[in-house]
Amino acid sequence: MSQLPQTPLTRVRRAAKRADYDRETVHAILDEAHACHIAFSVDGQPHCIPTAHWRVDDVLYIHGSNGSRLLRELAKGIPASVCVTLVDGLVMARSAFSHSMNYRSVVLYGQFLPVEDEAEAWASLEAFMEHLAPGRWKEVRQPSPQEMAATTLLALPIEQAVAKVRSGPPVDDEADLDWPVWAGVWPLETRLGTPQPHQVETAV
Repeated sequence: MSQLPQTPLTRVRRAAKRADYDRETVHAILDEAHACHIAFSVDGQPHCIPTAHWRVDDVLYIHGSNGSRLLRELAKGIPASVCVTLVDGLVMARSAFSHSMNYRSVVLYGQFLPVEDEAEAWASLEAFMEHLAPGRWKEVRQPSPQEMAATTLLALPIEQAVAKVRSGPPVDDEADLDWPVWAGVWPLETRLGTPQPHQVETAV
């Protein structure tokens, strides 16, 4: 299926025309982003924690130390919401009220599951490294048994998700079109900069 189902959680009501339930759109946004925010509640206290993420097929993965409160609580199967946002431009209108942003976002709902299968864990971590820098997994030292034992890996099936996208110029009221101020879009870009090598200092 190329379309994700609309559920009571994923049905967009505000600016519904910007909603996109296409799996390829959702996957592309998740893949371009390197960090997500995960919202969950513990004993009535809401939390929202940023963390790295990556995707393999229809599964979103996160990982971290066994001591992480985020991972410990999510591993219990509590309900969670995940949000990823990419800002593509500042939309400068002729009126203060009409300013906006061009963006691509995804919101997911569900329950994270601990990854206990060793083969899945290794394949997933390799996919994470390849997401960061293709080809690097084969160049670096592989995780040791102790490192793997100290790491929690969680998986969230991408079953309830929706993308929301805004693009294009400002939408001004007709009465404001002659207002004497610049209007348009200031593009925002995220890109890799010049690599900064780490030089190991040797003892004298």
